[in-house]
Amino acid sequence: MQDEIVNKVSQSGLITIDLEEYYEPGERVLLDIKDKLFQGLILREKDFREYIKNENWEQYKNKFVAVTCTADAIVPTWAFMLLSIQLEPLAKKNVFGDLETLETILYNEKLKTLDLEKFRDGRIVIKGCGKLPVPRSAYVELTNILRPLAKSIMYGEPCSTVPLYKRK
Repeated sequence: MQDEIVNKVSQSGLITIDLEEYYEPGERVLLDIKDKLFQGLILREKDFREYIKNENWEQYKNKFVAVTCTADAIVPTWAFMLLSIQLEPLAKKNVFGDLETLETILYNEKLKTLDLEKFRDGRIVIKGCGKLPVPRSAYVELTNILRPLAKSIMYGEPCSTVPLYKRK
């Protein structure tokens, strides 16, 4: 008679959270206005408004757009506001910042919708490695959300975790 194989991880009562499950599918685009600057240094209102008028905004339809200026330049706040006005009706989401900022905002929005009661007094494992670009900020935000509720928080895989927090 053979010994039955027992999955001790599944019997441990651990709750595993995989942040990849909260990844918002869709194309991410960086809209960098550095090439719209006069001599790469300043934004001229007349030229910028001409760009706004003539740009093909449909190219951003149903995309997640991060708007930034990577040049060390003088760019007034209203320029980014004008871009947002053009993008808002078309893009799934537009934010000021780089692609990591965009990802952080998307994850924060998803994490705010979590049903937290299922994690109360739980032994939580926040899964680590994956294939999708989960920003570190999402791990920090999830930890902040769970710490007041969880009995313990660990990072990694259920078979090899790094303990992070244990309620006293």
